[in-house]
Amino acid sequence: MRELLGGGGMPVLGLGVWQIPDGRETELAVEWALEAGYRHIDTAALYHNERGVGAALRRSGLPREQVFVTTKLMPARPNVTRELELSLDRLGLDYVDLYLIHWPLPLVTSRQWRALESLQEAGLARSIGVSNFGLRRLRALVANAARTPAVDQVQLSPLHYRRKLVDYCHEQGIVPVAYSPLERGKALGHPTITAIADRLGRTAAQVMLRWAVQHSAVVIPKSSRREHIRSNAQIFDFELSADSMRALDDLDRTGGSGRARP
Repeated sequence: MRELLGGGGMPVLGLGVWQIPDGRETELAVEWALEAGYRHIDTAALYHNERGVGAALRRSGLPREQVFVTTKLMPARPNVTRELELSLDRLGLDYVDLYLIHWPLPLVTSRQWRALESLQEAGLARSIGVSNFGLRRLRALVANAARTPAVDQVQLSPLHYRRKLVDYCHEQGIVPVAYSPLERGKALGHPTITAIADRLGRTAAQVMLRWAVQHSAVVIPKSSRREHIRSNAQIFDFELSADSMRALDDLDRTGGSGRARP
């Protein structure tokens, strides 16, 4: 678990459901993840699959407090409270554990953040945070917010190691959440990653996820394949050496910048 600002914990491993079609495919992915021990599901209004996530959660029979659920606000929508209420209705939940602004929108973010603070006070979101905020925008938000974001969800992997952003998050007590931690599969054949995986008897995906975990990040790999969901969960019974971590850090293509997409 990662401790969040304001209290509560966030499971280190979650299932991301971006681009998984709503309905049976999303429901199966979530069911398989819960069976494999995942207790963290990450969705968003933009993904159009909150209903499938909710259906799988209800079928699981797990107590609500045992599953950490994240969803996200589409920033172009002006009525923040209404948008969260719609997400809760689709999910079939009374609250979410984490509600994020999905990406920064100039001239709008500050107002929407104040709305998220109010939603947290009302108990509709246990924690609040942001996604796709680079270092400059995150600093500006922290400087003007009553509450510091609990997380910043950004693309993070050995090839996208935004060192300055990650360091700033740790300084402020903000948890970095790594989306696309496997580079959408494009880095799984990288020779440095596969060499480390071969030495450890692990998969390249497990090595990449473990790298992020050892940088104190939360990881939310996306998969709709049962075998990959299970394999991605097997990252807590080994550790990468300091030399392996340095070799993976050196794969960074961002120059250590705090930039985040978009």
